[in-house]
Amino acid sequence: MNNFSGRSVTNITLHLIIINALMLGATSVLKNRGIDLNSLLGLHYYASGQFHWWQSVTYMFMHGNFTHLFNNMFTLYMFGRLMEMVWGERRFIIYYLFTGIGAALIQQLAWRYDMGSLVDEVLAQNPGSTFTYSELITEGIAISGGGHFSIDQLVTVGASGSVFGILLAFGMMFPDARIFLLIPPMPMKAKWLVILYGFFEFFAGVWGYQSGVAHFAHLGGMLFGFILIMFWRRKRNIEF
Repeated sequence: MNNFSGRSVTNITLHLIIINALMLGATSVLKNRGIDLNSLLGLHYYASGQFHWWQSVTYMFMHGNFTHLFNNMFTLYMFGRLMEMVWGERRFIIYYLFTGIGAALIQQLAWRYDMGSLVDEVLAQNPGSTFTYSELITEGIAISGGGHFSIDQLVTVGASGSVFGILLAFGMMFPDARIFLLIPPMPMKAKWLVILYGFFEFFAGVWGYQSGVAHFAHLGGMLFGFILIMFWRRKRNIEF
């Protein structure tokens, strides 16, 4: 791997880590006072009354717990600082936010697909139903006998979309760089790591593996990262 500099952490990467850590601390403190920041700033389904457009940005600075935060920030530290050194601060933060917003968009589409499947299931069980679409998506599980459900429960938080976008960028920039994995303990070229992650997230999302993990948001971060990198390449604004 190229030797970029002796700096242990770069400016934007450091500030992102600090902001995310502070937000987790604030979430913990305010929760004891009856204020749920993850609900306020997390990304809600667009049909929910709790959805606001700015959640497509704020959600990426929120995390569910310390483990969630640590995993994302460690990956950001490992790969984000290198990409920031190569791209510079301005391009790096544009990429980070763009991939995070892209991940939010893909997550909304995934939710929309799930809600459509739910509506189809309820209608199949209730032919000739007079339920409105709003009733079907807000109370569909209850109507079909599966218990209470509200679309307000659909919320996601975390920087994973941006982090996966950064991982993709590293794999495209340094495809032959060797990364030593902890599990399993073996070295692997960056390009193969990115490809394996992509396949895993896709199939995990399709099969519903690790319920509660926004696999399609992770893929969205990688997809939008690829789109932006290819755009920059065509515009010749950056060397690869």
